[in-house]
Amino acid sequence: MSVVIHEVSHGYAALFQGDPTAKHEGRLTLNPIKHLDPFGSFLVPLVTYLTAGFAFGWAKPVPYNPYNLRNQRWGELVVAIAGPISNIVIAVIFGLILRFYINVLPFSTIQLMGFIVAINLGLAVFNLIPIPPLDGSKVLFAFLPFRFREFRHNLERYSFILIIIAVLILPEFLSGIVSYLFGLITGLA
Repeated sequence: MSVVIHEVSHGYAALFQGDPTAKHEGRLTLNPIKHLDPFGSFLVPLVTYLTAGFAFGWAKPVPYNPYNLRNQRWGELVVAIAGPISNIVIAVIFGLILRFYINVLPFSTIQLMGFIVAINLGLAVFNLIPIPPLDGSKVLFAFLPFRFREFRHNLERYSFILIIIAVLILPEFLSGIVSYLFGLITGLA
């Protein structure tokens, strides 16, 4: 559901800026079936779990048309950042409940809430890596001068290879960031 909320947040951010593409395609829904990608939601997570010991995958990206956004300079940044912000908000809500009510919650609830916090922090941190098509690339490109558009095109051209490299090289670094943020929010190790 965290991935679904992430994607729906992109769609609502675009809608609030004047682009109804996601709305017209029926993607502003929390129904997970609308967001499943046969390759990224089933096959890739299964293969990565069986081969690497962790599940990696994705949902269908919510479509939007950047040319419909009222703010052409910052609109893409707003749409991109909406997904990771939604994951951070979920992590903070559940993390603060854990922090302040851990003594009265059953152990199974503590485990579930800890898992929700960790998953959402992981989604936010991973999506903020500045490699296309991840949200972090759109954040980066919003701040780069126009003369760097060729750099953007080159990154987009090799994005699949760069994502694979990031998935193979960065897990320990990213898990360190997630662990730190988890402790900061929940007060737990």
